[in-house]
Amino acid sequence: MTFYITSDFLGCFMKRTIERALLRWKQDTERKALLVRGARQVGKTYSIRVMGKTFKHFVEVNLEEHPDIHVFFRDSLNPFRLCEKLAAYFSTPIVAGETLLFFDEIQACPEALSSLRFFHEKMPDLHIVGAGSLLELALSELPSLGVGRITSLFMYPFTFEEYLWARGETALNDLIEKADAKHPLDAPFHSRLVDHVRIYQLVGGMPAAVKCYSEKRDLSASLKILDDLITTLQDDFAKYKKRSPIGRLGEVFRAVVLQSGGKFKYTRVNCASSSQALKDALQLLVKAGLAHRVVHTHARGIPLGAQVDEKKFKVILFDIGIHQRLLGLDVPSYLTATDLELVHKGSLAEVFTGLELIGNHPAHMRPALYYWHRETRGSNAEIDYVIQQGATIMPVEVKAGTKGQMQSMSLFMDERGLKKGIRVSLENFGEYDRVQTVPLYAIRHLLRTGRNLMAG
Repeated sequence: MTFYITSDFLGCFMKRTIERALLRWKQDTERKALLVRGARQVGKTYSIRVMGKTFKHFVEVNLEEHPDIHVFFRDSLNPFRLCEKLAAYFSTPIVAGETLLFFDEIQACPEALSSLRFFHEKMPDLHIVGAGSLLELALSELPSLGVGRITSLFMYPFTFEEYLWARGETALNDLIEKADAKHPLDAPFHSRLVDHVRIYQLVGGMPAAVKCYSEKRDLSASLKILDDLITTLQDDFAKYKKRSPIGRLGEVFRAVVLQSGGKFKYTRVNCASSSQALKDALQLLVKAGLAHRVVHTHARGIPLGAQVDEKKFKVILFDIGIHQRLLGLDVPSYLTATDLELVHKGSLAEVFTGLELIGNHPAHMRPALYYWHRETRGSNAEIDYVIQQGATIMPVEVKAGTKGQMQSMSLFMDERGLKKGIRVSLENFGEYDRVQTVPLYAIRHLLRTGRNLMAG
């Protein structure tokens, strides 16, 4: 039985899968201080506040909003003294076992980050969590957080599963969980889910946009929110200016979208900067959680990460809705396109698939994405994603519609002696020859523990 702590909260709007991981952390008697990491506006603060309602006391310390509090940490990192001062400042008791102490935007105060190790050492029974949108940059500047004293959970925009919850489609999610190649969904349910996928690819997974569409069913209002979020994200580039010029970051940000579906090339970035400078800018975007690299692997054995070529990689933006707005997708034509016409919009489906693989990855682990590409004269071949299922390498081809050839899949499988491959598309669950068809709305099946779609 799946249990979500959200079900116990009155007035709580949107449940997230990370809440299960937060609950496990809360109940773990050997827990460490926790960092919730992810890009800006993906819902970190919201989910921690949700957890805060399960405590007798909840103290939220926003270290950007209250810069005057920084002096507490500069005076002493002794957790007992810090708790005394914070309890007095916020007029709320800080009691081990009864209080959740939350440092939001913790990257704004490096000393607060450093204090986490001492909370673990001297007040191990106190529940303490930190979150921030530029944590990776702040962490890289600290000499050490103390090995074994801090644990992390990684958070991303809404997955398709979470989007369906927000839309009130819990029953559809349950049907997806039970379906497979031998038990495909009935046509009406499949058609309904395909329609949901189309809308989700426009709205994306940013909580503000999802909330707007779920409450108002107003697509234009949701897209306006995405445009505002893009402006906010680009304004945030000013916070990176010591590491990379704002203009360069903006060009690389847009290049990620324009080059989606293919190998990322610095020479195709509309910027006069050197290759190294562009590389540094891209790395900043990745550290900030705004982009994800998909690295080439030779995929001749497990683990896939031991056989990578770091010089060959693709990049996907962190949210499908932000992606399509920057891409300039013609929304009316997309909504009215036939499945065959969608085959030519394959990069959108490929980004969707990559983000689903990331978003459904265990929250306590940083995910890694891989692809395979062979570039030889007269015989180019590419597998969009290569994943690991147990001890088995599994190639994943992505098709936007319900048509498309599978030559690369056959070649890859023959060369490596693989018995099965996966085709992700708008088709229903099914199987033909050596290939299993998984609908776009069910990509999470590929990562579910204990599920073996390739059986039989």
